[in-house]
Amino acid sequence: MTRSNAREIAVHLIYAARGSEIPVEELIDRRFEQTYYACLGSENEVYQEKPGNKQMSYIRSAVKGVFEHIDELDGYISRFSIGWNLNRISRLARAIMELAIYETLYVEDVPMGVAIHEAVLLAKKYEEDETVAFVNGVLGAFSRSLSQKDEEA
Repeated sequence: MTRSNAREIAVHLIYAARGSEIPVEELIDRRFEQTYYACLGSENEVYQEKPGNKQMSYIRSAVKGVFEHIDELDGYISRFSIGWNLNRISRLARAIMELAIYETLYVEDVPMGVAIHEAVLLAKKYEEDETVAFVNGVLGAFSRSLSQKDEEA
């Protein structure tokens, strides 16, 4: 399984966890139960291959990390989605952006450009063109703000 596929599964879990009362760790465990995971494979090609240890570790740490930093991540999304209330943004687009910002800030082996590019590809797969442009715009503004901080330092 590729990191891109693991990232897509992480987005699905972030999306599912936001609307669930089940603790994140338990939700992850349930998703990867053999029978349930096999069912998912018939619905979405990303689930046709089970993640290896490295990708499973990434999925767990990314999903848990997003929820550990959710207020900070949503703060960035709010800051750069001018004129939009967080509740108006689709849960999936929000999950995509949360993961991209989390990766940029907290995952050392994921360059910012890769995190944003992968987020836009995921948005293209699941969202309408207007939402893709919105995701790209928010993440682009976030990226520029970090670049400006680096230049000022």
